[in-house]
Amino acid sequence: MRTPGFLEQSPPPKRFVFLRAFVLIVTALAAFAALVLPLALSPVALPLAVGDVAPRDLEAPYAVDYISEVRTENARQSAALTIAPVYTLADPSIARGQIESLRGVLLYINTVRADEYATIEEQTTDLLALEEIKLKEEISTTILTLNDTQWETIQQEALSVLEQVMRNSIRQSDVASVQRSVPSRVSLALTETQAQLVSELARAFIIPNSLYSDDLTEAAQTSAREAVEPTAQSFKAGEMIVSGGQIITSENLEALETLGLIQSEEVWPIYLGAGVLTLTLSIFLWLYFSYRPTKLLNDMRSLISASIFFLIFLIGARLIIPNQAIIPYLYPLPAYGLLIATLFGIDAAFVLIFSLSLLTTYGLPNALDLTAYYLISSLISILILGKAQQVWSFLKAGLAVSMAGLAMLLVYWLPSTSTDWVGLATLAAAAAFSGIASASLTLLLQFSLAQILGLTTTLRLLEISRPDTPLLQFLLRTAPGTYQHSLQVANLAEQAAESIGADALLVRVGALFHDVGKTQNPLFFIENQVPGNINTHEDLAPEESAEIIIRHVTDGVVLGRKYRLPNRLIDFMREHHGTNITRYQYAQALKDANGDVNEVELEKFRYPGPAPRSRETALLMLADGTEAWARADRPQSEEELRSLVHKMFESVQKSGQLNNTRLTLRDLSIIRESFVSTLRGTLHPRVKYPKERNTSASSGVPTIPREKKE
Repeated sequence: MRTPGFLEQSPPPKRFVFLRAFVLIVTALAAFAALVLPLALSPVALPLAVGDVAPRDLEAPYAVDYISEVRTENARQSAALTIAPVYTLADPSIARGQIESLRGVLLYINTVRADEYATIEEQTTDLLALEEIKLKEEISTTILTLNDTQWETIQQEALSVLEQVMRNSIRQSDVASVQRSVPSRVSLALTETQAQLVSELARAFIIPNSLYSDDLTEAAQTSAREAVEPTAQSFKAGEMIVSGGQIITSENLEALETLGLIQSEEVWPIYLGAGVLTLTLSIFLWLYFSYRPTKLLNDMRSLISASIFFLIFLIGARLIIPNQAIIPYLYPLPAYGLLIATLFGIDAAFVLIFSLSLLTTYGLPNALDLTAYYLISSLISILILGKAQQVWSFLKAGLAVSMAGLAMLLVYWLPSTSTDWVGLATLAAAAAFSGIASASLTLLLQFSLAQILGLTTTLRLLEISRPDTPLLQFLLRTAPGTYQHSLQVANLAEQAAESIGADALLVRVGALFHDVGKTQNPLFFIENQVPGNINTHEDLAPEESAEIIIRHVTDGVVLGRKYRLPNRLIDFMREHHGTNITRYQYAQALKDANGDVNEVELEKFRYPGPAPRSRETALLMLADGTEAWARADRPQSEEELRSLVHKMFESVQKSGQLNNTRLTLRDLSIIRESFVSTLRGTLHPRVKYPKERNTSASSGVPTIPREKKE
């Protein structure tokens, strides 16, 4: 359903829509390649592992503090290794068991000794057969030769020594040393032979009574690991992580992964993410420009140029920024937004710099702060730039880039890193350079592109609207009446453009040049004819007269291109008469044909057009026609003036000249009031000066008689 009150605008041709879609698809594919190719081609994009050789010097691109899991784990392992094995306390049951075993052996020996029917050899054999203790043959012989009193003493001493020894904690590693210490525990009242016998009996039953505990040892190691604080690791911007040719350690690998200097073996998530981001932004741009068309879409060369520079800034950033510490903050990415704002308007600049910022920082380890750095500085500078009517506007925009960038550095850099004033000063200098570079680059590019593409920038319009411009000088000298007419039309249209929010400067400059084609035949136009001279059209057939009148449109286009005027201004030349007819000549032709319309070929009296396709060219058509009618009819009152303006507007609307513009009925009402207000001041009556009566003989000054008082 069409919105009431709008004069309809025809949709763009299907071929042009297809070309737009083609440019968008090609740009999207190139943007996707810009995101993934540097990862695939860069040496650091290859999967690196511990033990690999570093392909080159790898430095920290930015300052970072992080908890090193590798170093923390190493510290925990070291703490666990310092824990000695944990043993249980001495177990009394083990000591009692060993004493009972010794008593059993002694009882067996007593039995052997008491066997009266066995020979010495048989008794010795029986003692050597003991399993609990391996007695030597000489020890066995000594035992058998002892008397009962001596043997009893030895038994008691052996049990006593074993009990003393087993009361202490004995670990497996201590058994040998404890066994060696047994002789020192034997009573000195015994002979050397008896002491040796006691040592042999007791030593055989010494075993560990304090056993190693896996659970207790593991618990102690766990406590030691938990007591270790996480190990922090930090790198300053530009600090060397690993030199080229060195073996990469686990600590190096962790630092490189944290800083995003290497990637894991699984690269498909990065490619998938890049594809999804590119596709999403492409759909966003298509939908945005479909609902909010801008002048960027009206010219295929402009659209292609914007796409090319989009890719230049993106590819440059993706090749330069990764793995760098300072260069990302030096890169003049805001220059693209400023350039688009200057050439094609703020709306296009906002959405394109938004997309460019997201694509530029995708996949970078510091993507969040870089995105904010680029985006906020770009948006603020675009707003500061405004209409860019002076070179100072670009300097202010560059200053805005620097200040906004510094603000984003303070927002994201100070809270996350330790205070390093040298680093902060370096980044601040980088932000300042980015602002200067962005402003300078924008000023240079917008001037060059405006010349190449024939675009209208504010500075370009101000430059070519100066009275000393060659084409305006040519118009003034060749067709002074047309020049004055153009000035009046410019004033009329400019005031109306400001009242409806159209581009007033563009309208004014377009009005100044719209009739330059009349310089090819200036005397064929009434404003350049001297009053009282013969009108050259009176000797021409209406068709020939109309052809000369109409030709000023095409002659103007030729002159505009010769003097390299922007295409937008040439549109004013082509559209200011639209497809109207030269009414005076057509009326003359009808008169010559006795009113028979079939005898007159209407198309010979029609301007080539096209009809106005913008609010600005429509304003010029209305202002041009209104000024001409007002100059011809010379209305004497405001009522007559309003009636004249109303008839002019009605004529243009009925002829369908405004169908391809975005003027609303409200706009037309405001324009009418503006025209009336401006013309009312221009056509006001003037007081006639009294005639000269006489001249003073002495001074030569005319004497004006006093007016008679009523």
